[in-house]
Amino acid sequence: MIVDLFAGPGGWSHALARLGVRDIGLEWDEWACKTRAAAGQLTIRTDVAMYPVRPFLGATSGLIASPPCQAWSMAGKRLGLLDQSLVHQAVADLAQGRDTREDLLASCRDARSLLAAEPMRYLHALHQHGQPEWVAMEEVPDVLPLWRQYAAVLRNWGYSVWYGILNAADYGVPQTRRRAILLASRVRTAQPPTPTHSHIAEPDSLFGPGRSRWVSMAEALGWGATDRPVPTVCAGGGPGGGPEPFPSGSRKTLSDARERGTWRPRPGGVLQQPGRKGRGPAVPGAPDNRAATAPAPEFVAGAHRWSWSLRNNNQPNATVRRADEPAGTLFFGHRANECTWVAAPASTPAEDTDAPAVPDPIRISACEAGCLQTFPADYPWAGNKGQQFSQIGNAVPPLLAGHLLAPHLGVALDPDDFTLAA
Repeated sequence: MIVDLFAGPGGWSHALARLGVRDIGLEWDEWACKTRAAAGQLTIRTDVAMYPVRPFLGATSGLIASPPCQAWSMAGKRLGLLDQSLVHQAVADLAQGRDTREDLLASCRDARSLLAAEPMRYLHALHQHGQPEWVAMEEVPDVLPLWRQYAAVLRNWGYSVWYGILNAADYGVPQTRRRAILLASRVRTAQPPTPTHSHIAEPDSLFGPGRSRWVSMAEALGWGATDRPVPTVCAGGGPGGGPEPFPSGSRKTLSDARERGTWRPRPGGVLQQPGRKGRGPAVPGAPDNRAATAPAPEFVAGAHRWSWSLRNNNQPNATVRRADEPAGTLFFGHRANECTWVAAPASTPAEDTDAPAVPDPIRISACEAGCLQTFPADYPWAGNKGQQFSQIGNAVPPLLAGHLLAPHLGVALDPDDFTLAA
């Protein structure tokens, strides 16, 4: 079996399903467990720190671990950084079969910090049975020194190990999400997957195809059929401009705009996620994945007047990315989905006096956020908006997970398996 510690809403699990296998996820959060159940994933709802390793002894081929990152993340208080020495001590002790977690936990400033040591408890017990065959772990970049410690232990046990920082955008994820990754194997050389995308598209050469340009938010969300990669939300104010879709100051999402008919997605509800076939930005004139006989998408008047960007939060230094770029790292705090689409006037002739006013910011929807994490548009997120966004922000992008896991499973990854279809 493949055991997934801190399984969350199923980023690793969805990737494994696309690769033709299943895992058993251990997860504590009620709503993440309900999401996993709705997605058909095997789950044990439990506190990973309390669950015994015994049921997995002698039957585990792979171990996956993405410990909670709130204690270490830039989005939190980062008290985990102050607890680093305690976490390192816990890992060292567990690698020797000594369980000092209770004593160390009493000194931690953040009770979640020590969860980053839990994979070593499982690894030590499994190692006594010659398992697992491979290991894959993921966390925020600040955890890299801890992965270095894990790597030293695993190498001493006979594993080939690689650890480092990977950018999800280099693997077709429409998000410049940087994460500390550890890969280990008893049977093959551990190494990072070959990037498939780059900031600037590369031409084909005698040595093979060049890498595609990073996937933009517009491409991932299916906005590439327009002359500008923008959500076609129209504000009033000029002839043909139509009514403003939301009253001033409202905090709606682009999904609400779809329901009101002010934004029409591609025919058939297809959300484009180019794989190796994609080259360059979505617009202008980019290929799209509609059937040849499908009717052209409908757009409201005035849509061309706006250039849309995603603002990650309401702080003065918030990351703001244009829709023709990948998103910044998506995370959602206690105010849930404070990521918003913000519009600026596109380049228009000076004599255009009928240009409508800039629309109010519009909150990103859970569906859109999930797609930017490379989950399918119809992924069954459970809970209220806050609970859904918390799951999405903490999840591993399935497409990145697929790239990391495919070599261990001896299967080829087809990015088209991760097409974001409704």
